[in-house]
Amino acid sequence: MAIIITDECINCGACEPECPNNAIYEGGIEWAIADGTNVKGTFILETGESITASEMNAPVEEDYYYIVPDKCTECQGFHDEPQCAAVCPVDCCVPDEDRVESIEQLLDKKSKLHI
Repeated sequence: MAIIITDECINCGACEPECPNNAIYEGGIEWAIADGTNVKGTFILETGESITASEMNAPVEEDYYYIVPDKCTECQGFHDEPQCAAVCPVDCCVPDEDRVESIEQLLDKKSKLHI
């Protein structure tokens, strides 16, 4: 499952540089699949929507840091645990119960982001 950042976030920014997929953004900042990945051209989101990898997308959250679920692999293939959760001083990086994914699915997502 992807990790989410709850509204208990204190905007310290400790999580952002730890993400190997560049899936974490400051609140209010637009995001792109291509940010920090090797993806070029068209990318299919988990919703089935097709976007251009370099296309800038609306922020998921305006007021605090957020994680783009289509880029979150829970650090599978990089680390033994999600690094955002490991460094968060207020424990607001938690599993997203609405996006349950197997290790295989997370590793497949990683391979699509880092071709």
